[in-house]
Amino acid sequence: MSAPAAEARIARRARPSTTEAEKRRFMARALEVSRGALPRCRPNPPVGCVVVRGGSIVAEGFTQAPGCHHAEAMALATLPGDLSDCAAFVTLEPCSFFGRTPSCAKALIARRIGAVFVAVIDSHPRNLGRGIALLRAAGVPVEVGTLAEDVASFIDGYLIR
Repeated sequence: MSAPAAEARIARRARPSTTEAEKRRFMARALEVSRGALPRCRPNPPVGCVVVRGGSIVAEGFTQAPGCHHAEAMALATLPGDLSDCAAFVTLEPCSFFGRTPSCAKALIARRIGAVFVAVIDSHPRNLGRGIALLRAAGVPVEVGTLAEDVASFIDGYLIR
């Protein structure tokens, strides 16, 4: 893709407006939702995702049993069409690779998500920031670190290193 085409693609993506208080509230909800993944998600980590449009949560998802939907895919499955006016709040970096399920980062890109907020980076050797890199390369604004300590204290024991 040429530089002007890439810039135009990025310019079309309007970042949903989100205050610091909203970020904390939505990520806290994603953390709460993630608890619903246990115990059936094991050995995968319990991840939560909420999708927000216009200051309201419009979809939620959590990691399903191995080989089934991850949190992001579960949330996206409930929403039709283009999501450029939405933001996703995810407790763990969206996966970048196709394992038992497709890449969550690529699914978010395909749906034209407006922004992604991630609490913690995935320490899985096949991820380690690659999901965030995919999103950013596609022009999706990504912010990392909202409620990172709270999420890390819950999810740390489930992560692969």
